Amino acid sequence: MNLKSLNQVQTDAVEYKSSASMIVAGAGSGKTRVLTYKIAYLIDQGVKPESILALTFTNKAANEMKSRIKELIGAKANSLWMGTFHSILARILRTEAENLNYKKNFSIYDSEDSVSLVSNILTNLNIEINDLSPKSIKHKISVMKNLMIMPEEFRAKNAKSPIDKKIADVYDEYQKRLKINNAMDFEDLLLKPIELFKGNNKILRKYKKQFDYVLVDEFQDTNIAQYTLLKLLVNKTGNICVVGDDAQSIYSWRGATITNMLDFEKHYSRCKIFKLEQNYRSTKSILMAADSVIKNNKNQILKTLWTENNDGEKLVLLKCSDEKDEAFQIAKCIQKDISKKKLSYKDFAILYRTNAQSRALEDIFRREKMPYKIVGGIEFYKRKEIKDLIAYLRVLSNQNDEESLLRIMNYPQRGIGSTTIKRMIAFARKHDLTMFRTMARIFEVIDIKERIQKNVKGFRLLLDKYIDLKDKLSLGELTRALVDELGILRSLKSQNTPESISRWENINELLSALNEFSDNNKKATLEDFLEEVSLISGIDTYEDEKNSVTFMTIHAAKGLEFPIVFVSGCEEDIFPLSNRFNSDASVEEERRLFYVAVTRAKQKVYISHSRSRYRFGEVAYQSRSRFIDEIDKDMISELNGGIGRKSVRKTKKQVYYEYFEKVDYEDFNQDNLSLSPGSRVMHEKFGLGKVTDVVGAGDTLKATVQFEGNNVKQLMLKFAKLKVL
Repeated sequence: MNLKSLNQVQTDAVEYKSSASMIVAGAGSGKTRVLTYKIAYLIDQGVKPESILALTFTNKAANEMKSRIKELIGAKANSLWMGTFHSILARILRTEAENLNYKKNFSIYDSEDSVSLVSNILTNLNIEINDLSPKSIKHKISVMKNLMIMPEEFRAKNAKSPIDKKIADVYDEYQKRLKINNAMDFEDLLLKPIELFKGNNKILRKYKKQFDYVLVDEFQDTNIAQYTLLKLLVNKTGNICVVGDDAQSIYSWRGATITNMLDFEKHYSRCKIFKLEQNYRSTKSILMAADSVIKNNKNQILKTLWTENNDGEKLVLLKCSDEKDEAFQIAKCIQKDISKKKLSYKDFAILYRTNAQSRALEDIFRREKMPYKIVGGIEFYKRKEIKDLIAYLRVLSNQNDEESLLRIMNYPQRGIGSTTIKRMIAFARKHDLTMFRTMARIFEVIDIKERIQKNVKGFRLLLDKYIDLKDKLSLGELTRALVDELGILRSLKSQNTPESISRWENINELLSALNEFSDNNKKATLEDFLEEVSLISGIDTYEDEKNSVTFMTIHAAKGLEFPIVFVSGCEEDIFPLSNRFNSDASVEEERRLFYVAVTRAKQKVYISHSRSRYRFGEVAYQSRSRFIDEIDKDMISELNGGIGRKSVRKTKKQVYYEYFEKVDYEDFNQDNLSLSPGSRVMHEKFGLGKVTDVVGAGDTLKATVQFEGNNVKQLMLKFAKLKVL
């Protein structure tokens, strides 16, 4: 081990192993390098690799660190317990599942699976909750689980209103259905180990004895459940090292709390703190600008970033007339910098607060024939055709997985309609059966035609066949045979549309991934593959090999760096996002997000804002973000992009409609996703509209929508696929 490449503070942090320690690592200060060297140093000093637990927040980060540690100490790194919180805890839960009355082959539900389960519960229990979508309800459940509030406590202490009481009913049934389905959601991967350790002291002692050293990356992103787990595994006098930057705590919407970092010393009284303040990434101008903004936050660990890099260029403020002018000015700045500085397209990133902002950028970049890629669109494993095939594999692994079974019951079409499925569910509930077992007793279910009964029986026989083959064929062979028998690829190819060909290619890509997974690990099981797939995040698949400009939200950009960064849409109500501001704490989080955006840049930062922007069907006149005014005036120069140039907006028909390509936590508060009179919506065919009336319930729910041009339509919501803005 040679530590000469580290600076003095980095070296001190690496070598310290007497008690708990916290490494406060400023942006670009070599955090990953220090954590990598610290793990390698411990092993070099005689600590057994298998007694080191290293926790990260992305598989990408874990794999990169493990690779670097291998370069330093060799194959010993293979014995490390290194991975994301969720992957490591899933590994423990597989081993200890029976102690929680689960089977080892439990399914892991992603957010889409969980929302589907909530939707089915609402239907099955005949519960209507006005103004709340299944996605909104699931978000509320996730928030409660992240706060470690279970259904009983929620009902007793928090459910005051009639709506809350209905949510409590759904939450209670949601947890029961997960258990019956032998499934866990992402929150359960944290909560179930806590339940396990608190309920079984012998198992807790086993893992406390297993891990002599615990190291945590991105500690500022931990939630209450994660910190509870750490405190269970590590005594107050134990060896725990946490690394993070309170100034980059930007995930409160998924339960993360900056308090874990601010109060770490209180729990570990002998804690030693190391501050990594030398930045190796950015210019002096960028750091001074970022520091002048973040210093306005009250809740922070004081530190002063500095760098030996050059002064660099001032930040450039682009003052634009509207969102299309903003996109046009950004494109022109990129073209100019490429020509002037001999850069490539991949050296540029355009960051925005919400996914919706990418639309105007895409329009202009296509017109200018400039290559771009969007990070954070529909991820490969969340595409419908992939989810469908993964659902088949889940059922082969776990026959109790009702959500996956319902997803594929009539895919490809086999004449098993919604009425049949409802009757099967009723039969299953009455006789306390799983849906899989109900299929074997289909002839006992009343009011189902003989033809349909035969279809259900045939489907059950198909599943039985591949369940039997599961341990006899490789993963690739098993899935290829299943796909061939289902005729999915033949059907897609015969349709011969751009969409069907794209789906055909995606399924072939999945088959290749399965083969590659099997080839890389001859002992790999179907369950291993399903677990890996369920824990992949969008940023895990990010690659920068292609020569194209990167479009992404600021949340997605955390942990990345680019020579030149554009921070777009810096206007009040957009960045900072208006409906986040229910407390001073959320204002501070938006400011931390701005700090993260600026510190992604190595050489230069552009900040843009528009005087007006087409939002929710009408022109809104914008005021620039307060964060712009907080930047040291000596660090920024202004460029009037839209002044003197004819507005991009010409006629009402040519106007650019901003809407959400994908509504998620990074866009707006999930509570606002419900559909009610006054809601603004987007329809693929009719465009932007305003809901004037909502009638009916469940599958018969209809909305009257007034679209542009006084075009009034009454739409059945089950089929309309409206996007709520």
